[in-house]
Amino acid sequence: MQGFKILFVDDEKDVLSIVQEYLSAYQYDITVVDSAVKALELASQGDFDVIFTDLKMPDISGLDLLVSIKEKVPACEVVIVTGHGSVESAVEALKLGGYDYIQKPIKLERLKVLVDRIAEKKTLERENLVLKNRLKERYHCYDNMVGVSRPMQDIYDIIDRIKMSSPTVLIYGESGTGKEVLARVIHKNSDRGNKPFVPVNCGAVSEGLLESELFGHIKGSFTGAVDNKIGLFRAAEGGTIFLDEIAKSSPSFQVKLLRVLQEKKIRPVGDIKEIDVDVRVIAAMNGEPETVINEGKLRPDLFYRLNVVSIKLPPLRSRKEDISFLISHFLEKFNAVNKNKISSVSSEAMFALLNYDWPGNVRQLENVIERAFALGTKNTIGISDLPAEIRQSQDTHALKQQSFLSEDKEQIYSLKEQEVALIRRVLQKTNGNKSQAARLLGINVATLYRKIKAYGIKLQ
Repeated sequence: MQGFKILFVDDEKDVLSIVQEYLSAYQYDITVVDSAVKALELASQGDFDVIFTDLKMPDISGLDLLVSIKEKVPACEVVIVTGHGSVESAVEALKLGGYDYIQKPIKLERLKVLVDRIAEKKTLERENLVLKNRLKERYHCYDNMVGVSRPMQDIYDIIDRIKMSSPTVLIYGESGTGKEVLARVIHKNSDRGNKPFVPVNCGAVSEGLLESELFGHIKGSFTGAVDNKIGLFRAAEGGTIFLDEIAKSSPSFQVKLLRVLQEKKIRPVGDIKEIDVDVRVIAAMNGEPETVINEGKLRPDLFYRLNVVSIKLPPLRSRKEDISFLISHFLEKFNAVNKNKISSVSSEAMFALLNYDWPGNVRQLENVIERAFALGTKNTIGISDLPAEIRQSQDTHALKQQSFLSEDKEQIYSLKEQEVALIRRVLQKTNGNKSQAARLLGINVATLYRKIKAYGIKLQ
């Protein structure tokens, strides 16, 4: 096992020599010492996964060494090596936290079985730790991307899978879903993360200037070209260039971009020489690729070149379970830069936010929270602090008519508590009918089941 380290302590040098030769033949990383004092010094550095120690040694006994190691490095396993007449002492060692014991004369096959078993245990512990940390980091967000829904978890998986490579990526989805945020997260979590990230909105640059902007130009190549310009592709050397609104670029530019992707070379405007570039391209567009291609906005050959890895960002209305987490994220963001602080959302306002369709997606939700700060809202966002279109949303009105809202409109809860209270109340009103409850909440049944399980909701 890579990284698995063994320390073997015995005052008999012949034993050390045999054990080291045997385990080294199986590619184990083993260190041997003939003194318990030396062993304790090495163990204190915390580098070893398992320490085998003879029970009887002249300087420190094996039991004393075991106790010291467990105090200094609790995660390190300790195996006692004992003679036939000291089994009782070996059992005592197990009570003190020892992993196991092995008798002398040492049977090498038995030794390897024991080492293999500990190595497997340590491998599982490390894998579980990585998984727990990964889940902990990702449960609410992945860098600046926030969401616990299944579509977002799938996107996080893709980001992880392409970390060690630099494939071209195409991101698509409705406006406001966070395509540039995703592009930045992909870049940051790649092996190019310490190199430049250069965003370009292809729809905001005129057709005549886009080629010069990206590929550069030489002095005198056109009117106004008074100096040489390297272009954004070369500015992004070693890093990532993000081509947003790629479908709004001209057909002629798309042909030239296709060649750049194929050849990894650019030709500045007015130059006769091509220049090698090492740049990862992430492109983005609004809408479904098939529709965009059929409308003639994106060349099919360019699409296939960009579409090495494609990621669809879901609209916010299809992942409403993420809304409360996004609200918390934006409250934290704007609290950091505003004098007036907002810590919560009223029950009535929360119901309205959860049941709105969000045509502007995450960007619109962020603007709504920022608007509350701009209006001078303090402590709590109430229904009156929301834009009219949200206050008047049909789903919110339906919930009000059916008296699902709290009778005490001023009662304030944490965002999690509000969600739990709403789900419990709706389930009670529908007599536990989860399909009907999901419909009233504006989420699908699978999402409702996940929330019930995650929050431990039980009907009284």
